[in-house]
Amino acid sequence: MLIIKVILLALFLINPCLAFAQQNSHQEMLKQLHVPAGFTLSIFADNLPNARSLALGDNGVVFVGTGAEGAVYAVQDSNSDGVADQRYIIASGLTMPNGVAYKDNSLYVAEVKRIIRFDRIIRQLANPPEPVVVYDQFPSEQHHGWKYLRFGPDNKLYTAVGAPCNVCEPKKTIYSSLVRLNSDGSGFEILARGIRSSVGFDWQPETDALFFSDNGRDYLGDDLPPDELNQWTISGEHFGFPYCHGGDIPDPELSTGKKCRQFTAPMWKFKAHVAPLGLRFYRGKKFPDEFKNQLFVAEHGSWNRSEPHGYRVALVKFNQGKPVSEEIFITGWLTKNGTVLGRPVDILEMPDGSLLISDDKLGVIYKVEYKGNHG
Repeated sequence: MLIIKVILLALFLINPCLAFAQQNSHQEMLKQLHVPAGFTLSIFADNLPNARSLALGDNGVVFVGTGAEGAVYAVQDSNSDGVADQRYIIASGLTMPNGVAYKDNSLYVAEVKRIIRFDRIIRQLANPPEPVVVYDQFPSEQHHGWKYLRFGPDNKLYTAVGAPCNVCEPKKTIYSSLVRLNSDGSGFEILARGIRSSVGFDWQPETDALFFSDNGRDYLGDDLPPDELNQWTISGEHFGFPYCHGGDIPDPELSTGKKCRQFTAPMWKFKAHVAPLGLRFYRGKKFPDEFKNQLFVAEHGSWNRSEPHGYRVALVKFNQGKPVSEEIFITGWLTKNGTVLGRPVDILEMPDGSLLISDDKLGVIYKVEYKGNHG
């Protein structure tokens, strides 16, 4: 008994020290990040290993999906001081539960092969219920198997099924597709194909048009092909993969007999290998008017480029419903000597008009606020 008490005392003494050291480390890292004048950046939540996709529940609860970590978290700022003071593990041991979506007091989680649902979750954060299987007919391959998950304006669940390869002609029509289904798992349909790996999408506020990111193939060099921002318009569209990349680059291996004009071209081209993932149109009123209905994009960063780039949050400016320019909004996760401090993954707008940004390298969520003059 004495030994147990000593161990518990040691843990009590060590854990605060570790937490203090971690907090100091995060504050030092924040000093390396740069936001536009008038904006501030802080740590909203930490101790979230491999934090990826974000979803907003009731009462300010934020759900957090992961990849290889296999866990789903919930965090909450219960005293409204800008920092999450409650952290819960909703599930663990899942298979790459990247996608999270919330509706009608239920949390939906997209694993590689299935979508599951946790009912009446807000009241049971500390003791989550067993999940209900919504749909379990996705392929089991993990290459580009992680899934983004959102409810659309039509109240249907949308997700994407990536290609099981760097570049290939998938043998099953389900691969490299955008799909949707009813919240009970019925009504499954493939909306579009030719999408290599989309891990982020949102609906434009003025038009309800669906825009999604797509990560281009590897091994065509440092600067080819561009990553893409696409707009889905009608069922049956094909966005080019694996035959055509970036709208006008025939694949050197697989384009025989195909013309790029056969496919839907991207609405915007990002630099190659910046890896655009989560994206979000800003609908709030706290940022200056110039940010209204503009698109924030988390560029996760290159993994196989000789000189790395990305590792930032970009702002894609729209005019009359179309993207017209791109600028950097947050930078500093990639240092001048090529050291990677963090990797932004997803973006979530909060009811107070702030933005949350997940970082799967550091396991944190940042909070972006505007505190300058609106002018």
